Amino acid sequence: MKTREHRKIVQQAKSNSISPGYMSGFGNAHETEALEGALPKGRNSPQKCDYGLYAEQLSGTAFTKHPPERTWCYRIRPSVKHSTRYTKIEMPFWKTAPCINHDVISLGQYRWGPIEVSDMPLTWVTGMRTMTTAGDVNTQIGMATHVYLVTESMVDDYFYSADSELLVVPQQGRIRFHTELGIIDLEPKEIAIIPRGLVYRVELIDGPARGFVCENYGEQFELPARGPIGANCLANPRDFKAPIAAFEDHEVPSTVTIKWCGQFHVTEIAQSPLDVIAWHGNYAPYKYDLRTYCPVGAVLFDHPDPSIFTVLTAPSGSPGTANIDFVLFRERWMVAEDTFRPPWYHKNIMSEMMGNIYGVYDAKPEGFVPGGISLHNMMLPHGPDQDAFEGASNSTLKAEKLENTMSFMFETRFPQHLTPFAAKEAPLQENYVDCWSTLKKHFNGTPGRK
Repeated sequence: MKTREHRKIVQQAKSNSISPGYMSGFGNAHETEALEGALPKGRNSPQKCDYGLYAEQLSGTAFTKHPPERTWCYRIRPSVKHSTRYTKIEMPFWKTAPCINHDVISLGQYRWGPIEVSDMPLTWVTGMRTMTTAGDVNTQIGMATHVYLVTESMVDDYFYSADSELLVVPQQGRIRFHTELGIIDLEPKEIAIIPRGLVYRVELIDGPARGFVCENYGEQFELPARGPIGANCLANPRDFKAPIAAFEDHEVPSTVTIKWCGQFHVTEIAQSPLDVIAWHGNYAPYKYDLRTYCPVGAVLFDHPDPSIFTVLTAPSGSPGTANIDFVLFRERWMVAEDTFRPPWYHKNIMSEMMGNIYGVYDAKPEGFVPGGISLHNMMLPHGPDQDAFEGASNSTLKAEKLENTMSFMFETRFPQHLTPFAAKEAPLQENYVDCWSTLKKHFNGTPGRK
């Protein structure tokens, strides 16, 4: 096992920013340099770059998309020097769509307890456990959901995905992403987006870490259209933070693992690939503090659709239908009158994978614990269990604040297929479907509330 050794990381001198080490704004055209004068002024690719650097463009969209998403990097070596011949390797627990196992039944309402962090040495890559897949990575539609279990830092080992951007939702333990474009520290109650094609390594900050990952094969995540809500509330662009430039000039044998069309390949190089000294553009990793999300809800009667709680959305080819929605259920006031306040019983064209970060989810007060997961696939009925239904039906309706709760949903237009790990190894709650078995018949043919 490799051990962490001292290495020099050079970072842009901290400015007077409100969030030291980060730049504010979603989708902004940022510019940052770790060495003064490394960033060309008013141009992208001069004949010779200062410091003897190489200019290189990382494009996350087609050149002709409006607006294009791309970043210019000024680095010690171009990426071709961080890539040699590739050797295919196996990652048996990280699956990619299409992944349909005919021995696995994906039809049903499912719930899992937390997957325990083992004593095994697991990195960000080897500790990824895929729960579901949807769509097709080869046509760049759909997604996958994972649980990450990390017990050791990556040392002189790096990774990037050519398949997807990753939405990371920590549940336990802090982690650090050393990326080509800078450093992101991440803790529970925050999320991060790691773009497709960006090289990074992941370190533990304090002890083992566990969390959730949504792997997005399709269009990049964006802020949802607010419509009649207007300019404020939900997730505000100012609260998304991109890292300032930081680089390593580290000459030591290293490996880069690439995920490409669902396969994993490794290449061996002689130095760290995190050698971007300056960059400018709008294609970058970022973090977001979920505690800054401002929910909007009904203030008179009825319960709004969960789409009102969307933090980020990845569009599909069908207007109004997302490839993925990331939806947050956090602390909030419940004030609607004469209203059944928890989510109602429903069948949905979308497939819903939920995770519990901490606390109690109001529609499932029992069984859905922190670190737990549930899956309600397309057109399968679901809703509150018996206790939640009776409690909500008979409670005194006054202004009430939901506290000590933060859950989320990865929702997709595609059916989610269970992996063999989810079906046979993860802690599946076999009796979950029985939570509705005790629902009572109240109808007796006579009018009036029962």
